Amino acid sequence: MAVSDLLGITAQGLETLQRQNKRRDLAALERVIRDYAVREIVVGLPLRMSGAEGTQSEKMQVFAEELRKRFRLPVHLWDERLTSAEANRLLRETELSIEKRSKAVDRMAAVLILQGWMEGKRLPAPGVRLPAEEVP
Repeated sequence: MAVSDLLGITAQGLETLQRQNKRRDLAALERVIRDYAVREIVVGLPLRMSGAEGTQSEKMQVFAEELRKRFRLPVHLWDERLTSAEANRLLRETELSIEKRSKAVDRMAAVLILQGWMEGKRLPAPGVRLPAEEVP
């Protein structure tokens, strides 16, 4: 899991949620939402390398809808292709042991998903031209 700073510029990783059962998992998410005053939720969407959706994508869409209903917050799905590979690459550049790196991959992947979504939200849509003073 990851949360953003108050301005929505940077993402910081939180401890990885160790799945137990639906009731406990949702209670843990509810604590994070409350403790960090979460206003929107971003969920990684596992697409195939071709960009096509598969079984896991469908499951995440159902999960996202459950989150919308339960927490009454906007839930956004964000392409998570290659985030674990990128997380591994970034972590290899650190001096962490292999054991510590393996434990940090999910956290780093969550940061990359949230950071990607925040950056994508700030960019204009393709073909939209902003006046010079508004270009990010």
